[in-house]
Amino acid sequence: MADMDGFKEAAAYGFDQPQKNNSFFLKGNENRGWGIQNRLSRIFNPKTGNTVMLACDHGFIMGPTSGLERVDLSINPLIEYADCLMCTRGILRSVIPPSMSKPVCLRSDGGTTILTELNLNRVYDVEDVIRMNVSAMAVMVSCGDKASEQITTHNLVHTVDMGEKYGIPVLGVTAVGKDMARDARYFRLATRVCAENGAHFVKTYFTDEGFETVVAQCPVPIVIAGGKKLPENEALDLAYRAMQAGAAGVDMGRNVFQSEKPLAMMKAIYAIVHENMNSKDAFEFYNDFKA
Repeated sequence: MADMDGFKEAAAYGFDQPQKNNSFFLKGNENRGWGIQNRLSRIFNPKTGNTVMLACDHGFIMGPTSGLERVDLSINPLIEYADCLMCTRGILRSVIPPSMSKPVCLRSDGGTTILTELNLNRVYDVEDVIRMNVSAMAVMVSCGDKASEQITTHNLVHTVDMGEKYGIPVLGVTAVGKDMARDARYFRLATRVCAENGAHFVKTYFTDEGFETVVAQCPVPIVIAGGKKLPENEALDLAYRAMQAGAAGVDMGRNVFQSEKPLAMMKAIYAIVHENMNSKDAFEFYNDFKA
C-alpha cells in the first residue's frame, strides 16, 4: 500500500483542457486494438507515417544468397539504421543479438524452396511468434497461382485471426501469380485481397505505370519490395517514385546488402523515405558517403 505520509488530495483536474482523443496515424488502422497500434507505431515512424524495413529473409527459399552468407557480418551492422528488420525465426534466434531494440517483422510461413513449387507453405505457431516478441508477422499470398492461391490465402486468414487475438499486426506479402502479369491491374487485385482478408499493411512491387492506383484502392498502408538488385541510382529512384505515388515505406534487401556501400545505401533510402529527399540528391549522398 502507498505510504500515506504527506498525502495530498488530487486537484489538477484540467477542467479547461478536455481529454484528447488521438486518432491513429496509419491509414486503415484507426479501429485496431491498442497492442496492434502500438506495434505498428514501432514499425512506422509516427512523425512521418513511413518506414524503412531491412529485409534479410531470402534464405528461407533461396539459401545463402549473395550478401547473406554471413548475416552477422552483413546485416547486423545495418540494423540500427533501419526502422524495422524483416527476417526468419532461425536467423533471429541464431544471429540477431537479443539486445537489439528495433522491431522485427517475422517471416511467418515456410514450406517450399526455389528447387520445387514456391508458396506451398504453412504458417508458424503463433505461440512461437509471441515467444520471440516480434512486432509483426509476414505471410505470402500468391494470387493467380492455381497451386498455391487457396493455401496462401488461408495462411493469411489464419495468421490475421491469431494476430487479432494476440495484438500482433500482419503484413500481407504479394507474390506474382504464374498466370498474371506484373502490372498495376494485378497488384490492385493482390493488395486488395490481402487487405480484404485482414492484413494490417501490405508489401508489394512497384509498377512504372499506375502505381498510384494500387496505393489509392488499398485501404491499408503499402510498403514496396526492392526486388532484384538494381544499380544504386535506379534503386533509389524506385524508392523515390514509390513514395511520391503514396507508398508508406520500402522493404529493401538485395539493393542494400548487395550494394558496394550498404551503409550509405541504407542512409540514402532513409533520407528519401523520411526526409523527402529526391533520388538525384540521394544518389549524390550515396556517392559522397564515407563509412
